[in-house]
Amino acid sequence: MTTRLFGEPVQRREDPRLLTGQGRYLDDLGADALAVAFVRSPHAHARVRDIDVTAALDVEGLVAVYTWEDLPERVGRPLPLLIPHPALTHGRTAYPLAREIVRHVGEPVVMVVAADRYLAEDACALIEVDYEPLKPVVGLEEAAHGARLVHEDVPGNVGAHLVQEVTSVAGLSAPEAVEAAPHRLSFRLDIERSASMPLEGRGVLARWDGSDLRVYSSTQTSTSVRMAIAAALGLPLPHVEVIAPDVGGGFGVKIVHPWPEEILVPWAAMLLGREIKWTEDRREHFVSSAHERGQVQHVTVGFDDEGRVLGLDVSILHDHGAYTPYGIIVPIITSTQLLGPYRIGAYRVEFSAIYTNTVQVTPYRGAGRPQGVFCMERTMDKIARYLGKDRTEVRAVNFIGPDEFPYDQKMTFQDGRPLIYDSGDYPEMLRMLKELIGWDDFRRAPGRGIGIGCYVEGTGVGPYEGGHVQVTSDGRVHVSTGLTSQGQGHETVFAQIAATELGVPIERVSVVTGDTRRFGYAVGTFASRAAVMSGNAIALACRKVREKALRIAADALEADPADLEIADGLVRVLGAPSASIPLSTVAVLANPLRYAFDDEAARATQFAAAASPDRPPVAEGDEPGLEGRDYYSPIRSTFASGMHAAIVETDPDTAEIRVVRYAVVHDCGRLINPMIVEGQIHGGVAQGIGGALYERMVYDGHGQLLNASFMDFLMPYATEIPHVETAHLETPSPLNPLGIKGAGEAGVIPVSAVIASAIEDAEGIEIDRMPISPSELFELRQ
Repeated sequence: MTTRLFGEPVQRREDPRLLTGQGRYLDDLGADALAVAFVRSPHAHARVRDIDVTAALDVEGLVAVYTWEDLPERVGRPLPLLIPHPALTHGRTAYPLAREIVRHVGEPVVMVVAADRYLAEDACALIEVDYEPLKPVVGLEEAAHGARLVHEDVPGNVGAHLVQEVTSVAGLSAPEAVEAAPHRLSFRLDIERSASMPLEGRGVLARWDGSDLRVYSSTQTSTSVRMAIAAALGLPLPHVEVIAPDVGGGFGVKIVHPWPEEILVPWAAMLLGREIKWTEDRREHFVSSAHERGQVQHVTVGFDDEGRVLGLDVSILHDHGAYTPYGIIVPIITSTQLLGPYRIGAYRVEFSAIYTNTVQVTPYRGAGRPQGVFCMERTMDKIARYLGKDRTEVRAVNFIGPDEFPYDQKMTFQDGRPLIYDSGDYPEMLRMLKELIGWDDFRRAPGRGIGIGCYVEGTGVGPYEGGHVQVTSDGRVHVSTGLTSQGQGHETVFAQIAATELGVPIERVSVVTGDTRRFGYAVGTFASRAAVMSGNAIALACRKVREKALRIAADALEADPADLEIADGLVRVLGAPSASIPLSTVAVLANPLRYAFDDEAARATQFAAAASPDRPPVAEGDEPGLEGRDYYSPIRSTFASGMHAAIVETDPDTAEIRVVRYAVVHDCGRLINPMIVEGQIHGGVAQGIGGALYERMVYDGHGQLLNASFMDFLMPYATEIPHVETAHLETPSPLNPLGIKGAGEAGVIPVSAVIASAIEDAEGIEIDRMPISPSELFELRQ
């Protein structure tokens, strides 16, 4: 079996299409479709008293107007709560169209269908909604106080409350361990709201032919959207198809499903018998999709003279916005991934998920990990500062040792499985990072500082993914998997795996993702899981194909299957390369035929060669064709890890913050494609710098988002992002056949902690809130 492609920096195969304008995104489809627009609430909290659509009825090209009262019961019920949890005692989700109460600016109230989007927007502008404004609940402390309620039936605005505790070896609880420790610190940390800003917003196109519904959605989980639509519309699952075309970025916001539009647009298409499309405009994305990050953390830590953490007690208020469609996954990840690469004496963490009259919160790249890493890494820096020690020394003394894996943190992770780290070498990673950034030789100067951040990332969460592999009579290999792609390089990486496993040139391999017509069962693309889950499933499917190919070729070559190999598209006898048969011919022989439709097919017909009269053409338990399907379902998550360091300079007059150097050492197990992994890291670091220095969602006391446009919501340009220096450490995961761990979110996770550490080093001022702007740093100097 050739292995030259696994681990090689193969150029991304999808890039020529995407970079030359040949991509097919949602809005490229349905040129003749009717268009949808929505009337959305201008109030953060209000009662809908009346809706008058009379004036809109005169708009030429208007096709239909719908309010909640027009929806059938099955369509009009609240959207599903996707991930229930025992601690989520008061989970609440929105209606597809507002019923009586709106709970955030941007909530959809009326749906309009017209000949084009311009006419639909014209009609929306003429619809009059009579609102009775209610006092909004904005800000975590105000919401937690509970004087006013977002949902009348949710006491104190607390949707969920969860405590996890791990006692010390001596049996002490975290508060007891803290109290008994030689040194103690208590402090508060804040992370403000941000949001993903994919190049392409959400969008849905639906087509109904009277019996079958085809839906295109810019989604991270086409198979789950399919099941949600079938359930909401009462359709048999085989009569629903969902396809994710090229998706211009997801970053977590498109894992949520179904969005109201993913139910309403297909429903309207069935009702009207017309092709219907909706694409999200940029303001809609700001006010009606999802945000993340916002937390307040109260930390108490006890430690010894060397900086070893003996007890850690953390309390978290998590801003969940108006609804909880994705459950409490984000704060669960924060509270468990907070532990990082460290062996903590005793740990107690509790969080409360709080409702506010703001846009709902669901995972955004990193999904709770940036907040957890900020908490732990700020804690490590504060311990070092208190003891007068080097920050790397304090981290090193707390590391889990390379001989301690698998390491059980004795907590429950987001997948409901034990938080057990599978592999890693944190001391070696720190050594590599210090060398890469020049930590020991760094010369401090006023306004110049260096920072560090370490993290462990749970990746490859279950429950499963699948892969299907087919070799056709032209020798081509066709790979399909149910999860979707939003730019990660799946077409390349999955082709590398298949080419390696089957010994064929990568040019002969094609990959299809996110099309339920090709693969109907999947979970989705999120949590750095695609390579681990679908990659291993595809490898297992390839191995089935390979086993069958060797068996068939052995008959043709009159050889033992154990004496055969596949290389360069040929099945050949080991040590006798001339005794070979093309894989394409094996695919022909795998499919006994009655009819010859080309020269190759003629080789598989009933009179082409002598056949045993005692055996059926297709053996019992076998199937015609050279193809295989398999699934990978892990016992628990893999755990990637990394360490980042940065050098920053701060302007003495303007307090402008500039990242001068940035270094990353990352461990995601065996590397399938180092170039793609580096690309993921670079993009993540850029996104992390945006979250540390620029991006934030600013609400006023009335629940109005004050910066809901690219004029006011800042993102870094390429000029703000330094060259990212990377190094890789490979500690293979023992949990899956390929030994891989995920990498997609790695780059973004520790950046806020790293930048805060570097600014604090440069300024000598404690940095306990992120993101930080020049004006905020200027005020801190005062």
